Amino acid sequence: MIELRDMQLLVALARHRHFARAARDVGISQPAFSMRIRKLEENLGVAIVRRGNRFEGFSEEGEALVRCARSILADAKAMEDEARATKGVVSGLLVIGVVPTALAWAARLSLRMRDAFPEIIMRIESASSLAIQQGIEDGSYAAGITYGDGVSSDLHAAIPLYEEHYALLAPVALAPRTTGTVTWAEAAALPLSLLEPQMQNRRILDRTFDDAGLRPDVIAETNVFTPSIILANEGRAATILPEVLLDALGDFPGTCVLPLTEPRVGKSICLVTASRAPASATVEALKQVVGQ
Repeated sequence: MIELRDMQLLVALARHRHFARAARDVGISQPAFSMRIRKLEENLGVAIVRRGNRFEGFSEEGEALVRCARSILADAKAMEDEARATKGVVSGLLVIGVVPTALAWAARLSLRMRDAFPEIIMRIESASSLAIQQGIEDGSYAAGITYGDGVSSDLHAAIPLYEEHYALLAPVALAPRTTGTVTWAEAAALPLSLLEPQMQNRRILDRTFDDAGLRPDVIAETNVFTPSIILANEGRAATILPEVLLDALGDFPGTCVLPLTEPRVGKSICLVTASRAPASATVEALKQVVGQ
């Protein structure tokens, strides 16, 4: 009989596509990990993984096993949560993936969760929109806060949270003005530090510039906002941030914040969960708090 531990190893290998990283994820040595996978193959009489000098993917049978393992592990987690909930207390670890633009909103959500369900520990992990969808599918994320665009409705359920709008954070010395609004054309003329191109936020900005026939002067790229904010604070570059993030961070001396207009761009940010039923008690608690 396949044990839950075997399923955890399969799902970890599917997530990392690498034996050593998967072994670290589940807390065992790589030789022990590989030996357990081989033992599972012997017991089932099928090849689960395709091997060369490194992991080369799953066999057709292996892919089917991974799909089953994900579903069973999700059901097992839901069963554990329900068992705790019958005692009148919803508890456990709730891991959510969050796009970088929504981290400030997620931080405030964690405080609301703590007030409503003090026995739930909410772990926030910054991730790309694609990684969030994949994480929900493979069970590494119980939920995600991400862009509503492109969410697969047959795999995920999305609850709209808020509309994301954008503003320019610029050193006063570089800004076209210090109050009012700024156009995308004016922003494109400034030295900009933005997220790297594969991030969804950057794709939104690039599409907006492109639709307006603009070529922004990008001098730096990063996968988190912190370096861009530092460059703005030191007077070296401007950056474009979600207004909700700027509201949470407050003022930076020597800089100004100007909402971007012409056009006024808005993107829906959603709470995304797996559409499979039943949802775990911790996920249902999250939905309850979000709906308040």
